[in-house]
Amino acid sequence: MRRTLSVILGCLLCTATLGPADAGGPRTWRVGPDRELRTPSAAAAVAGDGDTVLIDAGTYTGDVATWTQDDLTLRGVGGRAHLRAGGESAQGKAIWVIAGDRATVDRIEFSGATVPDGNGAGIRQEGTDLTITRSWFHHNQDGILTGADPASDIVIKRSRFFRNGAGDGQTHNIYVGAVRSLTVTGSYIWGARVGHELKSRAAENTVIGNLITDRNSTASYSIDLPNGGLSLIAGNVIVQGPHSENSALVSFGAEGITGARELWVIGNTFVNQHRTGTFVNVTDDSLPRLRNNLLVGPGDLASRAGLPEKANLRVGPPSFVDLAHGDYRLRADSRAVDRGVPVPRRWRPRWEYVHPAGQVLRPVVGRVDVGAYERR
Repeated sequence: MRRTLSVILGCLLCTATLGPADAGGPRTWRVGPDRELRTPSAAAAVAGDGDTVLIDAGTYTGDVATWTQDDLTLRGVGGRAHLRAGGESAQGKAIWVIAGDRATVDRIEFSGATVPDGNGAGIRQEGTDLTITRSWFHHNQDGILTGADPASDIVIKRSRFFRNGAGDGQTHNIYVGAVRSLTVTGSYIWGARVGHELKSRAAENTVIGNLITDRNSTASYSIDLPNGGLSLIAGNVIVQGPHSENSALVSFGAEGITGARELWVIGNTFVNQHRTGTFVNVTDDSLPRLRNNLLVGPGDLASRAGLPEKANLRVGPPSFVDLAHGDYRLRADSRAVDRGVPVPRRWRPRWEYVHPAGQVLRPVVGRVDVGAYERR
């Protein structure tokens, strides 16, 4: 208690710690081993609504925190700030429990979260709305885990999720509960342990311009939308590995559709390295539309015959610049060039993935190409 009080008093008196807006408005707090606030948890004890917490790059082992403030910005500076669980957890849930609304997390790395109930997460999101950018989540039981909040929008951009999962099939790289919307763009999601690469119960799902790949892991679905929802999966490279424990790449409505039934799968490059498979698994009561997707490897396009589908092509490795090394751009002589069909503007893939964990606007070059990349 004495140390906590001294930290608080020291911060209030130390103008080097606070930003220029410390007089009555939002404040900026600096965190680092050579600063008045040495750890992120110390900042969590003093920050207020609307504040910015700048965390010096480095590794903070065993430091966990609950953030209750609204409108926080939590950012690593000089590189990523690495929060390594080291056997600790906030509330027995996560490295960070974010209970405030409208938080932004930027350039933070979370690893090693484990808890007795098996759901230890890098971030447990309990507030309304969360934006994650340029952050890493790895070797946790769940990368990120959110609760149910019908007013909440979750946005993930240019981030990496890998090697998360407890190996029980109930934990995943990304697990989003029944929120209003999930948007994932420009991110690299790979190697979940038994669970899914991305699982979302959101009422609306927008997954555009990502690389989602099992590599050599035992992941299940690449994308699982178990309760349906108004959903767009567009412009992604999605690779099912040879050791996947479920041979479908995308699953829609497998646990019963509870909201919208509309699924648009547009302009993706699907690669199946499993011996069998189904690229898109849908229920009988769903309304899927499949356009301009490239299929590589064995398996059926969809689990239902007679679906509304156009310009989905099956091609081999020679269609790509260097499939063996993960370059899924089209060669000039690929039959996927200029073979796409028009798609309503709302459902077009706006982004292309740039490795690692980046994105650029997809150009318009003549007639649309099939797959995740437009030939320049």
